Amino acid sequence: MREPVEETLETPLPSSAPRKPPLPVTLIATALGAGFLPVAPGTWGTLVAIPLAWALGRAGEPAFVAATLLITLIGSWAAGAYCEASGRHDNQQIVIDEVAGYLVTLLAVPRAPAELVAGFALFRIFDVWKPPPVRAIDRRVHGGFGVVADDLAAGVYAGALLALLHYAGALAWLDSLAGRIGIPS
Repeated sequence: MREPVEETLETPLPSSAPRKPPLPVTLIATALGAGFLPVAPGTWGTLVAIPLAWALGRAGEPAFVAATLLITLIGSWAAGAYCEASGRHDNQQIVIDEVAGYLVTLLAVPRAPAELVAGFALFRIFDVWKPPPVRAIDRRVHGGFGVVADDLAAGVYAGALLALLHYAGALAWLDSLAGRIGIPS
């Protein structure tokens, strides 16, 4: 009796002949190409999300929440289509999940410079660490939403810690420094 093979980031999908994903799917799944950068594509995908989060923060809370939900939904679809076309589950070129997870990280705080930077660092830590149940989600939830779901969970962890730091006043010095050097909040 054969043991089941655990699916990993680069496990080929059964009966999927690799092909080039359609351009719209590629642009969305790779966050406008950030996923093609050769070193640390997840970090680049998160960096792409910083100016997006800042701009959405200027548009108001309803717009930020709606954009986060829309990016999660469209990103899940694009991730699934990209995986299917490439023949690999959770292809590392897919970084729209990092964009969605980073936006979730920022849901409960103002999108000021300190929160954007601290949110970036915290999200990357939780995304790489994958504390329970993030790792279980990564292994057990499949398809396009499975690609995005573990990053959303990492974003919840990072967001909880970010909110704690923000509301405890631990980031005020960083916002003050940003203001002194001319970075708009």
